[in-house]
Amino acid sequence: MSEKMIHRHTRLSIFMHWFNAFCWFALLLTGLGLIKNEQLNPVGAWLPNLMRSLFGGGETLLMVHQYLGLVWAGVFLAYVLFKRRETWVFLKEVFTVSPASDMLWLAKMNLKMTLGRKGLQRFGLTPDLPPQGFYNFGQKVFAQASVVGGIVIVTTGLAMFFSTISMDNPEPVAWSRVIHYLTVGLVFAGLLVHIYMAAISREERPAFMSMFTGSVPEHYARHHHPLWHAQVATEKDKDD
Repeated sequence: MSEKMIHRHTRLSIFMHWFNAFCWFALLLTGLGLIKNEQLNPVGAWLPNLMRSLFGGGETLLMVHQYLGLVWAGVFLAYVLFKRRETWVFLKEVFTVSPASDMLWLAKMNLKMTLGRKGLQRFGLTPDLPPQGFYNFGQKVFAQASVVGGIVIVTTGLAMFFSTISMDNPEPVAWSRVIHYLTVGLVFAGLLVHIYMAAISREERPAFMSMFTGSVPEHYARHHHPLWHAQVATEKDKDD
């Protein structure tokens, strides 16, 4: 008998997730390819040389990067405008934090991942984690960084884009470039942790699969997101 599945993501939210992932990596590669500075290049000269060769030069690469960024920002702006309720629910969920329980969850999760259950016992902690809602605190932190970082990245990107039209005051553009790359670096660091937790960590594997299927096993929801599971159960009882 197959295990009961609980619906977690709509088709649109799944599309937005993978659209965002594709754009992020494409923008990251083209953005790194634009850095042609022996003293500054974070990955060496091979990537800029490769990207410029693939796109036929730096000018074309810059144009691809700029217009891909505009498409990325435009699609999310359209989603926010046409799905205002879903956007508000998402923002309310990820920016609602219970400091005591969420910080305890973060500390225990880190100890559990690095030192195992015995590590928790050394600090006098039990292996059970504080109950979480639709997102756990780790997912909330990454979502917060993605939202704030995304706004900064788009804003500085637009400043640099419009500077190609008017260069009356290039100083703010220089600052935008620095802030743009620093923000990308910080969000990318969080993205690496997100990828590990979602795709590599065995405990979170059902959450990763739900970004394809839209559903998670009931036992996963009950164990990892008990507050959300209780909410789903309550809503089902009302419908029945």
